[in-house]
Amino acid sequence: MSNINNIDDPMTRRDFLAKTGLATGTLLCSGLATPIEAWAQIGNSKTAATDSKLVVIFLRGAVDGLNVVVPYADPNYYAMRPRIAVAAPGQDNAACLPLSNGFGLHPALGPIYPLWQQKKLTFVLNSGSPDPTRSHFEAQDYMEIGAPGQHIITSGWLNRLLSQLPDNKSPVRALNVGSTTPRILQGKSTSATYAPSNKRRRAALDNEVVEQRFQQMYVGRADSLGAAYSEGIAARNTINEKLSNEQMMANQGALPANKFSSFGRQLGSLIRQEPKVQVGFVALGGFDTHVNQGAGKGQLANQLTTVGQGLADLVQALGPAFARTTIVVMSEFGRTARENGNGGTDHGHGNVMWVLGGNINGGRLWGKWDGLSAGRLNENRDMPVSTDYRTVVAQIIGEQMRLSQSQLNTVFPNFARTDRSLADIVV
Repeated sequence: MSNINNIDDPMTRRDFLAKTGLATGTLLCSGLATPIEAWAQIGNSKTAATDSKLVVIFLRGAVDGLNVVVPYADPNYYAMRPRIAVAAPGQDNAACLPLSNGFGLHPALGPIYPLWQQKKLTFVLNSGSPDPTRSHFEAQDYMEIGAPGQHIITSGWLNRLLSQLPDNKSPVRALNVGSTTPRILQGKSTSATYAPSNKRRRAALDNEVVEQRFQQMYVGRADSLGAAYSEGIAARNTINEKLSNEQMMANQGALPANKFSSFGRQLGSLIRQEPKVQVGFVALGGFDTHVNQGAGKGQLANQLTTVGQGLADLVQALGPAFARTTIVVMSEFGRTARENGNGGTDHGHGNVMWVLGGNINGGRLWGKWDGLSAGRLNENRDMPVSTDYRTVVAQIIGEQMRLSQSQLNTVFPNFARTDRSLADIVV
Protein backbone atom coordinates (compact mmCIF):
# COMPACT_ATOMS: atom_id res chain seq x y z
CA MET A 1 0.00 0.00 0.00
CA SER A 2 1.20 3.45 -0.83
CA ASN A 3 2.37 6.02 1.61
CA ILE A 4 -0.50 8.26 2.62
CA ASN A 5 1.20 11.28 1.10
CA ASN A 6 0.58 9.73 -2.32
CA ILE A 7 -3.04 8.80 -1.65
CA ASP A 8 -4.38 12.26 -1.07
CA ASP A 9 -3.31 15.75 -1.82
CA PRO A 10 -0.28 16.95 0.11
CA MET A 11 -1.23 19.55 2.66
CA THR A 12 0.58 22.16 4.61
CA ARG A 13 0.29 22.30 8.38
CA ARG A 14 -1.89 25.36 8.05
CA ASP A 15 -4.23 23.44 5.72
CA PHE A 16 -4.61 20.80 8.41
CA LEU A 17 -5.61 23.39 10.99
CA ALA A 18 -8.01 25.04 8.60
CA LYS A 19 -9.62 21.79 7.52
CA THR A 20 -10.00 20.54 11.06
CA GLY A 21 -11.60 23.79 12.08
CA LEU A 22 -8.71 24.73 14.38
CA ALA A 23 -7.08 27.50 12.40
CA THR A 24 -6.82 30.84 14.14
CA GLY A 25 -6.52 33.00 11.08
CA THR A 26 -2.88 33.81 11.81
CA LEU A 27 0.45 32.29 10.98
CA LEU A 28 1.53 29.62 13.47
CA CYS A 29 5.10 28.98 14.54
CA SER A 30 6.88 25.67 13.98
CA GLY A 31 6.93 22.80 16.45
CA LEU A 32 3.84 22.21 18.53
CA ALA A 33 0.67 24.00 17.53
CA THR A 34 1.43 27.34 19.11
CA PRO A 35 -0.82 30.28 18.17
CA ILE A 36 1.32 32.89 19.91
CA GLU A 37 0.52 35.58 17.36
CA ALA A 38 -3.19 34.82 17.57
CA TRP A 39 -3.66 36.00 21.14
CA ALA A 40 -4.06 39.65 20.29
CA GLN A 41 -6.13 39.12 17.17
CA ILE A 42 -8.60 36.57 18.56
CA GLY A 43 -9.37 38.53 21.68
CA ASN A 44 -9.34 37.63 25.33
CA SER A 45 -7.39 34.36 25.62
CA LYS A 46 -8.81 33.80 29.10
CA THR A 47 -12.32 33.59 27.70
CA ALA A 48 -11.27 31.35 24.83
CA ALA A 49 -9.49 28.92 27.13
CA THR A 50 -12.35 28.73 29.63
CA ASP A 51 -15.03 28.19 27.01
CA SER A 52 -13.21 25.27 25.35
CA LYS A 53 -13.67 21.78 26.82
CA LEU A 54 -11.54 18.65 26.53
CA VAL A 55 -12.82 15.16 27.37
CA VAL A 56 -10.39 12.22 27.35
CA ILE A 57 -11.69 8.65 27.12
CA PHE A 58 -9.04 6.04 27.98
CA LEU A 59 -9.65 2.45 26.84
CA ARG A 60 -7.59 0.39 29.27
CA GLY A 61 -6.27 -2.99 28.18
CA ALA A 62 -5.10 -1.93 24.69
CA VAL A 63 -7.96 -1.84 22.23
CA ASP A 64 -7.29 -3.47 18.86
CA GLY A 65 -6.98 -0.48 16.54
CA LEU A 66 -6.82 -2.65 13.41
CA ASN A 67 -10.37 -3.80 14.12
CA VAL A 68 -11.55 -0.33 15.08
CA VAL A 69 -10.44 1.27 11.81
CA VAL A 70 -10.29 -1.70 9.42
CA PRO A 71 -7.81 -1.65 6.48
CA TYR A 72 -10.08 -3.86 4.39
CA ALA A 73 -8.39 -2.94 1.08
CA ASP A 74 -5.10 -4.50 2.26
CA PRO A 75 -5.14 -8.28 1.55
CA ASN A 76 -2.51 -8.81 4.26
CA TYR A 77 -5.16 -7.91 6.82
CA TYR A 78 -7.26 -10.96 5.98
CA ALA A 79 -4.25 -13.24 5.59
CA MET A 80 -3.01 -12.29 9.06
CA ARG A 81 -6.44 -12.53 10.68
CA PRO A 82 -8.35 -15.46 9.17
CA ARG A 83 -10.75 -15.71 12.15
CA ILE A 84 -11.01 -12.19 13.55
CA ALA A 85 -10.81 -9.88 10.52
CA VAL A 86 -13.87 -7.66 10.08
CA ALA A 87 -15.52 -8.13 6.69
CA ALA A 88 -15.30 -5.46 4.01
CA PRO A 89 -18.34 -3.22 3.50
CA GLY A 90 -21.29 -5.14 2.09
CA GLN A 91 -19.77 -8.59 2.59
CA ASP A 92 -22.04 -9.71 5.45
CA ASN A 93 -24.31 -8.37 8.17
CA ALA A 94 -21.34 -7.64 10.45
CA ALA A 95 -19.21 -5.84 7.89
CA CYS A 96 -17.36 -2.61 8.57
CA LEU A 97 -18.82 0.76 7.65
CA PRO A 98 -16.99 2.57 4.82
CA LEU A 99 -14.75 5.49 5.80
CA SER A 100 -12.29 6.45 3.05
CA ASN A 101 -9.42 5.07 0.95
CA GLY A 102 -10.00 1.40 1.73
CA PHE A 103 -10.65 1.78 5.46
CA GLY A 104 -13.82 1.02 7.38
CA LEU A 105 -15.26 1.47 10.87
CA HIS A 106 -16.11 -1.49 13.09
CA PRO A 107 -19.88 -2.07 12.80
CA ALA A 108 -20.30 -1.96 16.58
CA LEU A 109 -19.37 1.74 16.42
CA GLY A 110 -22.38 2.48 14.26
CA PRO A 111 -23.80 4.95 16.82
CA ILE A 112 -20.96 7.38 16.08
CA TYR A 113 -20.89 6.77 12.31
CA PRO A 114 -23.25 9.73 11.67
CA LEU A 115 -20.59 11.98 13.25
CA TRP A 116 -18.14 10.81 10.57
CA GLN A 117 -20.70 11.62 7.89
CA GLN A 118 -21.24 15.03 9.51
CA LYS A 119 -17.44 15.59 9.55
CA LYS A 120 -17.36 15.76 13.35
CA LEU A 121 -15.23 12.61 13.77
CA THR A 122 -11.74 11.70 12.62
CA PHE A 123 -9.07 9.08 13.36
CA VAL A 124 -5.26 9.24 13.53
CA LEU A 125 -3.69 5.98 12.36
CA ASN A 126 -0.44 4.51 13.71
CA SER A 127 -0.43 6.84 16.69
CA GLY A 128 0.49 6.28 20.32
CA SER A 129 3.36 6.42 22.76
CA PRO A 130 6.89 6.14 21.35
CA ASP A 131 8.00 4.07 24.35
CA PRO A 132 8.32 0.40 23.32
CA THR A 133 6.96 -1.13 26.52
CA ARG A 134 4.21 -3.72 26.21
CA SER A 135 3.37 -3.58 29.91
CA HIS A 136 -0.15 -2.29 30.54
CA PHE A 137 0.85 -0.59 33.77
CA GLU A 138 3.92 1.15 32.36
CA ALA A 139 2.29 2.16 29.09
CA GLN A 140 -0.79 3.61 30.77
CA ASP A 141 1.37 5.42 33.29
CA TYR A 142 3.57 6.96 30.58
CA MET A 143 0.58 8.12 28.52
CA GLU A 144 -1.11 9.64 31.55
CA ILE A 145 1.92 11.56 32.81
CA GLY A 146 2.55 12.77 29.25
CA ALA A 147 6.24 11.88 29.36
CA PRO A 148 6.94 8.35 28.11
CA GLY A 149 9.91 6.74 29.81
CA GLN A 150 10.38 9.56 32.35
CA HIS A 151 9.80 7.95 35.74
CA ILE A 152 10.72 11.12 37.62
CA ILE A 153 7.48 12.89 36.59
CA THR A 154 4.55 12.14 38.87
CA SER A 155 1.79 14.56 37.88
CA GLY A 156 -0.62 13.90 35.02
CA TRP A 157 -0.75 15.98 31.85
CA LEU A 158 -4.44 16.81 32.27
CA ASN A 159 -3.63 18.19 35.71
CA ARG A 160 -0.79 20.26 34.27
CA LEU A 161 -3.15 21.48 31.55
CA LEU A 162 -5.47 22.78 34.26
CA SER A 163 -2.57 24.71 35.76
CA GLN A 164 -2.20 26.56 32.46
CA LEU A 165 -5.88 27.49 32.14
CA PRO A 166 -7.55 30.42 33.89
CA ASP A 167 -8.75 29.14 37.27
CA ASN A 168 -12.51 29.70 37.25
CA LYS A 169 -12.75 28.70 40.94
CA SER A 170 -15.26 25.97 40.18
CA PRO A 171 -15.10 22.83 42.37
CA VAL A 172 -15.77 20.77 39.23
CA ARG A 173 -13.54 22.47 36.67
CA ALA A 174 -12.00 19.00 36.20
CA LEU A 175 -14.27 15.96 36.42
CA ASN A 176 -13.23 12.32 36.59
CA VAL A 177 -15.86 9.62 36.09
CA GLY A 178 -14.59 6.72 38.17
CA SER A 179 -13.97 5.49 41.68
CA THR A 180 -10.42 6.83 42.14
CA THR A 181 -8.38 9.74 40.81
CA PRO A 182 -6.35 8.49 37.82
CA ARG A 183 -2.72 9.39 37.24
CA ILE A 184 -3.65 11.74 34.39
CA LEU A 185 -5.45 14.04 36.87
CA GLN A 186 -3.03 13.79 39.79
CA GLY A 187 -1.11 16.92 40.69
CA LYS A 188 -1.48 20.35 42.25
CA SER A 189 -4.75 21.32 40.56
CA THR A 190 -7.91 19.98 42.16
CA SER A 191 -10.42 17.74 40.38
CA ALA A 192 -13.74 16.15 41.30
CA THR A 193 -14.35 12.40 41.09
CA TYR A 194 -17.82 11.10 40.36
CA ALA A 195 -18.68 7.37 40.41
CA PRO A 196 -22.16 6.86 38.89
CA SER A 197 -24.23 3.98 40.19
CA ASN A 198 -27.40 2.39 38.88
CA LYS A 199 -28.83 2.53 42.38
CA ARG A 200 -27.63 5.45 44.44
CA ARG A 201 -25.94 4.20 47.61
CA ARG A 202 -26.04 6.33 50.71
CA ALA A 203 -22.61 7.68 51.42
CA ALA A 204 -21.32 8.28 54.94
CA LEU A 205 -21.96 12.00 54.57
CA ASP A 206 -25.63 11.32 53.80
CA ASN A 207 -25.98 10.48 57.48
CA GLU A 208 -26.74 13.76 59.27
CA VAL A 209 -24.89 12.74 62.45
CA VAL A 210 -21.75 11.83 60.50
CA GLU A 211 -21.98 15.03 58.47
CA GLN A 212 -22.23 17.12 61.63
CA ARG A 213 -19.17 15.42 63.12
CA PHE A 214 -17.13 16.11 59.98
CA GLN A 215 -18.24 19.73 59.97
CA GLN A 216 -17.15 20.12 63.58
CA MET A 217 -13.76 18.64 62.71
CA TYR A 218 -12.99 20.51 59.48
CA VAL A 219 -15.22 23.53 58.84
CA GLY A 220 -13.48 26.77 59.71
CA ARG A 221 -10.00 25.28 59.79
CA ALA A 222 -7.37 27.44 58.09
CA ASP A 223 -5.05 24.57 57.18
CA SER A 224 -4.89 22.32 54.12
CA LEU A 225 -7.29 19.75 55.60
CA GLY A 226 -9.96 22.39 56.11
CA ALA A 227 -9.52 23.64 52.53
CA ALA A 228 -9.63 20.10 51.09
CA TYR A 229 -12.83 19.32 53.01
CA SER A 230 -14.51 22.53 51.80
CA GLU A 231 -13.52 21.87 48.18
CA GLY A 232 -14.75 18.28 48.40
CA ILE A 233 -18.11 19.25 49.85
CA ALA A 234 -18.57 21.97 47.21
CA ALA A 235 -17.80 19.54 44.40
CA ARG A 236 -20.14 16.91 45.90
CA ASN A 237 -23.02 19.35 46.25
CA THR A 238 -22.58 20.70 42.72
CA ILE A 239 -22.53 17.22 41.18
CA ASN A 240 -25.55 16.00 43.17
CA GLU A 241 -27.51 19.10 42.18
CA LYS A 242 -26.69 18.88 38.50
CA LEU A 243 -27.23 15.13 38.17
CA SER A 244 -30.37 14.72 40.23
CA ASN A 245 -32.55 14.53 37.12
CA GLU A 246 -30.23 11.95 35.52
CA GLN A 247 -30.39 9.77 38.61
CA MET A 248 -34.18 9.89 38.51
CA MET A 249 -34.12 8.85 34.85
CA ALA A 250 -31.92 5.87 35.71
CA ASN A 251 -34.59 4.71 38.15
CA GLN A 252 -37.20 4.89 35.37
CA GLY A 253 -35.68 2.41 32.97
CA ALA A 254 -32.62 4.32 31.71
CA LEU A 255 -29.59 2.31 30.74
CA PRO A 256 -27.75 0.85 33.79
CA ALA A 257 -25.19 3.23 35.19
CA ASN A 258 -22.50 0.56 35.00
CA LYS A 259 -22.74 0.86 31.24
CA PHE A 260 -20.71 3.59 29.59
CA SER A 261 -23.74 4.97 27.82
CA SER A 262 -25.02 6.13 31.19
CA PHE A 263 -21.64 7.66 31.95
CA GLY A 264 -21.88 9.55 28.67
CA ARG A 265 -25.32 10.89 29.45
CA GLN A 266 -24.35 12.00 32.91
CA LEU A 267 -20.98 13.47 31.97
CA GLY A 268 -22.47 15.33 29.03
CA SER A 269 -25.36 16.63 31.12
CA LEU A 270 -23.02 17.87 33.83
CA ILE A 271 -20.76 19.67 31.34
CA ARG A 272 -23.78 21.26 29.66
CA GLN A 273 -25.35 22.37 32.92
CA GLU A 274 -22.11 23.39 34.64
CA PRO A 275 -20.34 25.65 32.10
CA LYS A 276 -17.21 25.93 34.25
CA VAL A 277 -16.20 22.31 33.66
CA GLN A 278 -13.03 22.53 31.55
CA VAL A 279 -11.78 18.94 31.31
CA GLY A 280 -13.29 15.51 31.84
CA PHE A 281 -11.84 12.01 32.01
CA VAL A 282 -13.36 8.55 31.76
CA ALA A 283 -11.47 5.22 31.85
CA LEU A 284 -13.00 1.96 30.59
CA GLY A 285 -11.48 -1.51 30.92
CA GLY A 286 -11.92 -4.86 29.22
CA PHE A 287 -9.93 -4.46 26.01
CA ASP A 288 -7.14 -7.00 26.65
CA THR A 289 -8.46 -9.47 24.06
CA HIS A 290 -5.93 -12.32 24.06
CA VAL A 291 -8.62 -14.99 23.60
CA ASN A 292 -11.75 -15.17 21.43
CA GLN A 293 -11.63 -11.56 20.33
CA GLY A 294 -14.21 -11.97 17.61
CA ALA A 295 -14.61 -10.04 14.36
CA GLY A 296 -17.70 -8.01 13.49
CA LYS A 297 -19.42 -9.74 16.39
CA GLY A 298 -18.07 -11.18 19.62
CA GLN A 299 -16.12 -10.05 22.67
CA LEU A 300 -14.50 -6.92 21.21
CA ALA A 301 -17.69 -5.98 19.39
CA ASN A 302 -19.60 -6.08 22.67
CA GLN A 303 -17.09 -3.70 24.26
CA LEU A 304 -17.12 -1.36 21.27
CA THR A 305 -20.92 -1.30 21.25
CA THR A 306 -20.81 0.09 24.78
CA VAL A 307 -18.19 2.67 23.82
CA GLY A 308 -19.97 3.73 20.65
CA GLN A 309 -23.33 4.14 22.34
CA GLY A 310 -21.72 5.94 25.25
CA LEU A 311 -19.99 8.42 22.95
CA ALA A 312 -23.21 9.03 21.03
CA ASP A 313 -25.01 9.62 24.32
CA LEU A 314 -22.25 11.99 25.45
CA VAL A 315 -22.52 14.06 22.30
CA GLN A 316 -26.30 14.21 22.58
CA ALA A 317 -26.20 15.13 26.26
CA LEU A 318 -23.66 17.90 25.63
CA GLY A 319 -26.16 19.64 23.39
CA PRO A 320 -24.89 23.09 22.34
CA ALA A 321 -21.75 22.56 24.47
CA PHE A 322 -20.55 20.00 21.90
CA ALA A 323 -19.64 22.92 19.64
CA ARG A 324 -16.93 23.88 22.16
CA THR A 325 -15.91 20.37 23.20
CA THR A 326 -13.26 18.04 21.81
CA ILE A 327 -13.35 14.35 22.79
CA VAL A 328 -10.17 12.30 22.44
CA VAL A 329 -10.24 8.50 22.70
CA MET A 330 -6.93 6.70 23.27
CA SER A 331 -5.46 3.45 24.56
CA GLU A 332 -2.06 2.53 26.01
CA PHE A 333 -0.91 0.64 22.88
CA GLY A 334 -2.30 -1.41 20.02
CA ARG A 335 -2.27 -5.13 19.40
CA THR A 336 -0.40 -7.52 17.12
CA ALA A 337 -1.22 -7.46 13.42
CA ARG A 338 -1.52 -11.25 13.36
CA GLU A 339 -4.10 -13.11 15.39
CA ASN A 340 -2.73 -15.64 17.89
CA GLY A 341 -3.58 -19.31 18.32
CA ASN A 342 -6.42 -18.52 20.70
CA GLY A 343 -8.41 -16.38 18.30
CA GLY A 344 -7.18 -13.18 19.88
CA THR A 345 -4.35 -10.68 19.63
CA ASP A 346 -1.38 -9.94 21.87
CA HIS A 347 0.20 -6.72 23.12
CA GLY A 348 1.41 -4.49 20.29
CA HIS A 349 2.64 -0.95 19.71
CA GLY A 350 0.95 1.56 17.37
CA ASN A 351 -2.79 2.15 17.59
CA VAL A 352 -5.48 4.58 16.43
CA MET A 353 -6.69 7.72 18.20
CA TRP A 354 -10.24 8.96 17.82
CA VAL A 355 -11.09 12.67 17.83
CA LEU A 356 -14.66 13.98 17.99
CA GLY A 357 -15.76 17.57 18.26
CA GLY A 358 -18.30 20.15 17.25
CA ASN A 359 -15.55 22.27 15.70
CA ILE A 360 -13.63 19.39 14.12
CA ASN A 361 -13.91 19.22 10.35
CA GLY A 362 -13.48 15.45 10.21
CA GLY A 363 -14.68 12.87 7.75
CA ARG A 364 -11.11 11.92 6.77
CA LEU A 365 -8.28 9.89 8.24
CA TRP A 366 -4.92 11.19 9.44
CA GLY A 367 -1.59 9.49 10.01
CA LYS A 368 1.20 7.75 8.16
CA TRP A 369 0.06 4.42 6.76
CA ASP A 370 2.46 2.09 4.92
CA GLY A 371 0.38 -1.07 4.91
CA LEU A 372 0.72 -4.42 6.66
CA SER A 373 3.57 -6.04 4.75
CA ALA A 374 6.30 -7.57 6.94
CA GLY A 375 8.84 -4.87 6.19
CA ARG A 376 6.43 -2.17 7.33
CA LEU A 377 5.53 -3.64 10.71
CA ASN A 378 7.18 -2.75 13.99
CA GLU A 379 9.47 -5.68 14.91
CA ASN A 380 7.63 -7.67 12.22
CA ARG A 381 4.62 -8.04 14.52
CA ASP A 382 2.60 -4.87 15.11
CA MET A 383 1.88 -1.37 13.90
CA PRO A 384 4.53 1.33 14.27
CA VAL A 385 4.00 4.62 16.08
CA SER A 386 4.38 7.20 13.35
CA THR A 387 2.52 9.96 15.19
CA ASP A 388 3.24 10.63 18.86
CA TYR A 389 -0.04 10.99 20.75
CA ARG A 390 1.30 14.20 22.26
CA THR A 391 1.41 15.73 18.78
CA VAL A 392 -2.33 15.19 18.41
CA VAL A 393 -3.23 16.48 21.88
CA ALA A 394 -0.83 19.44 21.64
CA GLN A 395 -2.36 20.62 18.37
CA ILE A 396 -5.82 20.43 19.90
CA ILE A 397 -5.10 22.22 23.17
CA GLY A 398 -2.64 24.64 21.59
CA GLU A 399 -5.28 25.92 19.21
CA GLN A 400 -8.52 25.53 21.11
CA MET A 401 -7.28 26.51 24.56
CA ARG A 402 -4.87 29.16 23.28
CA LEU A 403 -1.72 27.87 24.95
CA SER A 404 1.68 29.42 24.25
CA GLN A 405 4.79 27.40 23.48
CA SER A 406 6.01 27.64 27.08
CA GLN A 407 2.62 26.50 28.35
CA LEU A 408 2.64 23.49 26.03
CA ASN A 409 6.12 22.68 27.28
CA THR A 410 4.69 22.58 30.79
CA VAL A 411 1.89 20.23 29.77
CA PHE A 412 4.29 17.96 27.85
CA PRO A 413 7.79 18.49 29.31
CA ASN A 414 10.86 17.52 27.32
CA PHE A 415 8.78 16.81 24.25
CA ALA A 416 10.63 17.64 21.06
CA ARG A 417 8.34 16.52 18.30
CA THR A 418 10.19 14.37 15.78
CA ASP A 419 7.26 13.01 13.76
CA ARG A 420 5.90 15.01 10.91
CA SER A 421 2.98 17.36 11.25
CA LEU A 422 -0.41 15.74 10.88
CA ALA A 423 -0.97 18.08 7.98
CA ASP A 424 1.73 16.33 6.00
CA ILE A 425 0.32 12.83 6.46
CA VAL A 426 -3.34 12.83 5.58
CA VAL A 427 -5.18 9.87 4.05
